[in-house]
Amino acid sequence: MPQIRDRRAAGLAVLLAVLGTASTAMGLRTEATTPTPVAAEPAHHQPSPSTTPARNPSAQNSAKANTTGAAGTTTAAGTTTAGTTTPDDDSVPAPPAATARAKTAPGSLPRSEPVQLKIPRVELDTAVSSLGLRRDGTLEVPPLTAGAPAGWYRHSPTPGEPGAAVIIGHVDSAREGPAVFFRLREVRLGDPITVRRKNGTVATFEVYRVATYPKRAFPTDEVYGATDRPELRLITCGGSFDRSRGSYRDNVVVYASRRG
Repeated sequence: MPQIRDRRAAGLAVLLAVLGTASTAMGLRTEATTPTPVAAEPAHHQPSPSTTPARNPSAQNSAKANTTGAAGTTTAAGTTTAGTTTPDDDSVPAPPAATARAKTAPGSLPRSEPVQLKIPRVELDTAVSSLGLRRDGTLEVPPLTAGAPAGWYRHSPTPGEPGAAVIIGHVDSAREGPAVFFRLREVRLGDPITVRRKNGTVATFEVYRVATYPKRAFPTDEVYGATDRPELRLITCGGSFDRSRGSYRDNVVVYASRRG
């Protein structure tokens, strides 16, 4: 009997040894065939078409400070395409920080805020509101509602003073339809523009240039550059419509100088 028990014990030991070896081999094979974990890439969130990406004000101001003008090519109709880099959105870059105002030049008027703008060719007759800057350093824009007026940038010269007075307005909206500057692109060289001012005086201007600039390449210095004579800049959106961003790709700028 003791010999039988010894044989059984020996057999069991052999069996356990075989099973242990097989288990070790299977474990090594499983480990060798397990794929190496891959770190997940962070999700890239795309802004919705109606959302304007947040911007760094200091970076925005730095970009504007490095902007330079570009002459571009003017067609027979007076439309120009040119420029350098600005933000890719529906905003309008602001003029450079104001310096000392130019001395009164011959034919200029004293400072008085604009209250009404008329352009006979496009049957435009609108009130003019006062606009400042957004927190990101770009120009404020008038309300995007039916009947909203054009807006004058209050840190620019008033129409009739030496320098470029800046007035902006919407072209249209999906909800409201045509806006105040819907027909601005139809303005032609030599067209008169009149601005009635708060003190009752009227400044009359004549269009000498109509330009279209990509918003990615808005030439701040060219549009807002210093001038020693009274001038006017009218700005709106134009060009093709970018459905992914919900805005137009270009800006239309009308340049005019004071008559008389």
